[in-house]
Amino acid sequence: MARVESLGINRLESIHYYVRDLERSRRFYTELMDFAEVGVSDPEIEQEGHQRSAVFQAGDIVIICSEPLTDVSRAGRFLRKHPEGVGTLIFDVQDIERTFTLLEQRGGTFITDIQRFQDDFGTLAFFNITTPFGDTTFRFVQRNGYRSLFPGLKHHQPFRGGQNRFGYSRFDHVTSNFQTMAPALLWLEHVMGFQRYWEIAFHTEDVSHGSDHGSGLRSQVMWDPNSSVKFANNEPFRPFFRSSQINIFTEDFRGDGVQHAALAVPDIISTVRGLRDRGMEFMPTSGSYYDALPERLTRLGIGTIDEDLDLLRDLQILVDGDREHSYLLQIFMKDAASLYHHQEAGPFFFEIIQRKGDEGFGGGNFRALFESIELEHRREGRL
Repeated sequence: MARVESLGINRLESIHYYVRDLERSRRFYTELMDFAEVGVSDPEIEQEGHQRSAVFQAGDIVIICSEPLTDVSRAGRFLRKHPEGVGTLIFDVQDIERTFTLLEQRGGTFITDIQRFQDDFGTLAFFNITTPFGDTTFRFVQRNGYRSLFPGLKHHQPFRGGQNRFGYSRFDHVTSNFQTMAPALLWLEHVMGFQRYWEIAFHTEDVSHGSDHGSGLRSQVMWDPNSSVKFANNEPFRPFFRSSQINIFTEDFRGDGVQHAALAVPDIISTVRGLRDRGMEFMPTSGSYYDALPERLTRLGIGTIDEDLDLLRDLQILVDGDREHSYLLQIFMKDAASLYHHQEAGPFFFEIIQRKGDEGFGGGNFRALFESIELEHRREGRL
């Protein structure tokens, strides 16, 4: 297919997350993650929209959390069908009219026409569309001097809560799970204008031949070259489809949806150390991963790295890359259901990532995460 014209996306601006307990989310972001609470919904929008919201920010990362006040709210309708999770991804764009026109030409399904608002400093325009990402919608936003958060959301003065001591800077990528990902890939390509970037497929059968059970995935990363916004997309990989952790996610979430978002940091060691000191729990990594790490780094052609391997083992940080002294470091938090010991908290989690010259997705780390989640499922008696 010929390259499709860019939608003019600048970045993934924010994630709108639907929760049943807004106070729990407030504690998570401000006390554990060290985000600032920068705003809340005003009483008028709460009465009109039947939900209350709080906005959390660190660097260029913005998370909006909304709790339903009644079942007729958007949050309430979402949570009738799903556990807590991502309801909307919000993109900052260069020209809202052009983005709208291109999506209309390509068969995008619009929830709203362009809506326009004004504050004392400028204008805001946005519209929403449906997607193949289950009940997750996309919003496209253009701000021209507009300083308010969104209509109905007001800033705290001063901001409350955290100070971003861990240096979160931006969303690195978003990962979603599907029972079948082909429709999402085609939609990202033909409607959103994204291109194929990276892919991998593996199965536990690769290392345990002849087993009567196992789990596998296929993953395809799509990206927008103009903004570098990336979507990783996963589906189960035969055999043993039903025991695949990707299928288990779709059963737990009661549909396709966003599995995790990766947050970029400049110093992952200090970030993870600080988060662990605050009580954050991460997915465990087996000691064998670190036993084999020196040989893996040599085989991958990375050679030496700046970090002490014993410290990485102690903090359970993963390493991957594809050429000399070009690598990435990453770690995955436990999902919300595990953190709160409640299935309705949902299977979403955050990844922390530091890139040191490598812009890939770490095939070896992909497998390590996969095996770690599978171990958790076994501990819970779900496999």
